[in-house]
Amino acid sequence: MPSEVVRQTVDDRGVVRITLARPERRNAFDAELIAAFVGALGHIDLDARVVVLASEGDAFCAGADLNWMKSMVGFGLEQNIADSRAMAEMFRALDGLPMPLVARVQGAALGGGAGLVAMADVAVASEAAVFGFTEVRVGIIPAVVSPYVVRKIGPAHATALFVSGIRFDAQRAKEIGLVEAVETAAELDAKVDLYVDAILAGGPHAVNAAKRIVREVAGRPVADVRDLTVERIAALRVGPEGQEGMRAFLERRPARWER
Repeated sequence: MPSEVVRQTVDDRGVVRITLARPERRNAFDAELIAAFVGALGHIDLDARVVVLASEGDAFCAGADLNWMKSMVGFGLEQNIADSRAMAEMFRALDGLPMPLVARVQGAALGGGAGLVAMADVAVASEAAVFGFTEVRVGIIPAVVSPYVVRKIGPAHATALFVSGIRFDAQRAKEIGLVEAVETAAELDAKVDLYVDAILAGGPHAVNAAKRIVREVAGRPVADVRDLTVERIAALRVGPEGQEGMRAFLERRPARWER
C-alpha cells in the first residue's frame, strides 16, 4: 500500500498518480521506498487509464540512498541478491503495467532513477533535469535496469553511458530517446497534462493494445509479425470500441468510450 514515502491517488478519469515523497533524501531508493513503491503498483486498478509517476522536491530520484549503500558494504552475496531481487521486482511491476506510464521528471534522475525514466512510455523532463547511469563511479553497474534502458535507447547509447557514468542534460536525453519532451519548469505540468489528455482521448483498449504491440514487434522481422498485426487490427475493428470509434469519427462527434 502507499505509505508516507510513496503517495498514490486516482481521479474519476482513471488517472493514477504515484509520487515519491521523500525529498529530504532526494527520493533515493532504500528497502523502505522500494517496498512502498511495489505496494503502490500492486494496488493499481487494471481498468485505470494512465499512470503518472512524479516526485517531490528538486530531484526526481537520485538512485540508491547513501545510508542504504553504507549498510550494504558488509552484506554477503546472498543478502545482496535479496536486495537486488527486490529492486528487480519493482522494475518488473512497472514494466508489467498494461496502461501507459508517464514520467514527470523535474530534476536529477541518476542510477536507478534514470532507470525509472527508461520505464516510462512517455517521459517529460524539465530543462533543469540531469540524468546519468553513474554506477561505475562506485564500482558497480546498472545491471537491474539494463534490459529496460537498452530497450529504450538502444545498445550503442546504453554502452556509452554505462561505461562512462557521465551525466547529461535533458536535451541530450531527448536526443537519445530517453525522454519524449523537454519543457521549462513553469510549463512542465502543462506538458504532462497534454500527454495524459491525449491518452484519455483514445479508446482505452486501443491505447493499451498500442503499447503492447510495440513490444511484440520490436526487433522482429516484418515477415514474422505480419500475421500478428493483421489479426490484431482486424479484431479491434470489429470490436465494440473500434466500432464506436469509427462511428464517432464518421458522425463527427466525440467517441463515448467505456472503461
